[in-house]
Amino acid sequence: MTTNILSTLQYWLVDHPKIQHFSWAQGENLGSSWEFLLSTILTYLSLTFLLSNVQLPFLKPQVMIKPFLILHNINLLVLSFTMALGCTLSIFSHLPNVNYIICFPKHTKPTGPLFFWTYIFYLSKILEFLDTLLIIFSNSINRLTFLHVYHHATVLVMCYLSLYTSESMFSLVLVTNSSVHMLMYTYYLSCALGVRPKWKRLVTDCQIVQFWSSFFIMLVICIYHFTGEGCSGIWGWFFNAVFISSLLVLFTQFYSKNYSPTKKKASMTKNA
Repeated sequence: MTTNILSTLQYWLVDHPKIQHFSWAQGENLGSSWEFLLSTILTYLSLTFLLSNVQLPFLKPQVMIKPFLILHNINLLVLSFTMALGCTLSIFSHLPNVNYIICFPKHTKPTGPLFFWTYIFYLSKILEFLDTLLIIFSNSINRLTFLHVYHHATVLVMCYLSLYTSESMFSLVLVTNSSVHMLMYTYYLSCALGVRPKWKRLVTDCQIVQFWSSFFIMLVICIYHFTGEGCSGIWGWFFNAVFISSLLVLFTQFYSKNYSPTKKKASMTKNA
């Protein structure tokens, strides 16, 4: 029974012809041009700025937005699980060549299952832009921080560069990020259903651990690149290093602001 399930998953998530023969080419796949990337980000930033500064009195958050919140969180929860599972199975299918998992040879073309899931991951980040719109439409503007908008806009560039440069080990970043997002969207789905879990802090903790694990992944690539013949996607790696460093700083500040002992004491005093 278990073997049949694994075989079925292996076929549909790794061995299916469209996945095995996937090839990303700039300007040929959906969303693969620089123009699409830039226009998408500019549209996101423009709409966010415009809608966050316009009153929307005609909306009734509890009536109109709640079904969309539930559906959106379910979609991203299922998608995150599928990407994490599909990419993990794709990684295991390359286990006989551990060096290839860690360091793609120079001039590697973005083809095959690992890059298929990287492409799906890239497209999923566009879908996540709806997070921001739903925050605005639900009149929860206090949740709309610089960290939120910066993260959503810039992560799309990171994913695009991982395809454009055939970045080594990005599949591991994908798995860790999708796994954290499974936890995050489970939390948001529970809130949308009217049940607010007590482990909100765990989501932030996992995000910070994810950034530190990404640093470890990039360190391994760096060692392989400069002690061997070089790894594919080193320019994407440099961008990721700067981006993840900035996120780590911002998330650490967010963590200190919301979960510091002083904050807890103030919250207890307020609720007393």
